[in-house]
Amino acid sequence: MTDLSIMSTWLAPIASLRPTPVDEAGLRDRLRLTALSLGLALLGIPAALVLAIGWVLAVPLTLVAGVGLMIAWAVVPAAEAITELHRRVSGGLLDDQVVSGYADTTGTTGLTRPFVWLRDPARWRDFGHLWFSATGGFVLSLIPAALLVSPFVHLIGLMLDPGTFWLVLVLLDGPMLVAWWLVTPHLVHARALADRGILGRGRVERLERRVEEVTAQRAATVDHNAAEVRRIERDLHDGAQAQMIAAGMHLGMAEKLVASDPEAAAERLRLARETTLSALAEMRALIKGIHPPALADHGLVGGIEALAYAAPLAVTVSADVPGHPPAAVESAVYFAVAECLTNVVKHAGATRAWVSLRHADGVLRAEVGDDGRGGADPDGSGLQGVGRRLAVFDGTMSVSSPAGGPTVVTMELPCALSSQRTKPSSGSG
Repeated sequence: MTDLSIMSTWLAPIASLRPTPVDEAGLRDRLRLTALSLGLALLGIPAALVLAIGWVLAVPLTLVAGVGLMIAWAVVPAAEAITELHRRVSGGLLDDQVVSGYADTTGTTGLTRPFVWLRDPARWRDFGHLWFSATGGFVLSLIPAALLVSPFVHLIGLMLDPGTFWLVLVLLDGPMLVAWWLVTPHLVHARALADRGILGRGRVERLERRVEEVTAQRAATVDHNAAEVRRIERDLHDGAQAQMIAAGMHLGMAEKLVASDPEAAAERLRLARETTLSALAEMRALIKGIHPPALADHGLVGGIEALAYAAPLAVTVSADVPGHPPAAVESAVYFAVAECLTNVVKHAGATRAWVSLRHADGVLRAEVGDDGRGGADPDGSGLQGVGRRLAVFDGTMSVSSPAGGPTVVTMELPCALSSQRTKPSSGSG
């Protein structure tokens, strides 16, 4: 495993670089991809081949005094390490996350764990990938390095043994370098696609996982909505309803006093009016919490600009949203940004903050950042609530908050936009 650790250390920085489009790749990019491809080829033989053979022997030899179990304990974790490296490499090249989806082995022992591995589809994907790495994947990854290195080999051969054979090969080196330039990005991309196709979750597994996520999100949404209904009921009961009852009592007393004591009746009417105005203010505040007027009147960008204006620190808003998201998405993003700005004011110790809104490729992206002390906890109740709110719409949230700052919360929601001239009907109330 020492050689594998060295290879992982070498390949990880190369694979972590952002992918470059084929038509924009230059010499440096092609050299990087060639080095990466050579590393993958070296992983194929002997590492992947040895592990694949060990895997084949482990199952039948389990019946022979447990020899197969010992082989499995050595082979399966090693296969997991090497395939995890391939997931990282292909994910970095494709700008995607390739998830293993291994079965949970918590609570298993050294004797029972191999039987969990035996029933785990993800482990069998690892097994298939080992054979692919040792055969077709090996050839696919070796070609770029072979095309680049062969001219140097041919020149050395010609110097050691001048003759027609080596001379012909040297004459062919020009076309071989052209071929290296043309095919290297495509071959590396093809290898990454193959690795992702083998090692990623299958369609059925993805659907099962999606069902689990939707079920969890639905339960969380139901709980959240029930809590919101209870909060609204409590606010109405303790606020506006109590004040309306008080106003009714003042009116009743005024009715009784209007003939015998007009001044006292007038005072009761004044109190009833003040209580009614207070109840209306309570109702407006409650309605604002449900759907803010600024959001209803001016849309998402205008609503967030209103939030920024009301914040007790300098907040810069930049937006490129050429239309209106659906009302539900608009509301979710508004309240998510509001929660993030509230966290900035309460906890960040920041002097300024910024909000960025962009819509591109069918995704609405919102960023909230600040120059505070950093160290924001993504698992805190506030940010967890933001994540749950976005997850209802298949949205995602990521938090970058190193010690010392800055903190940047990035939210993405897939959605389409309506015309700027046409506001959603539900947002006009």
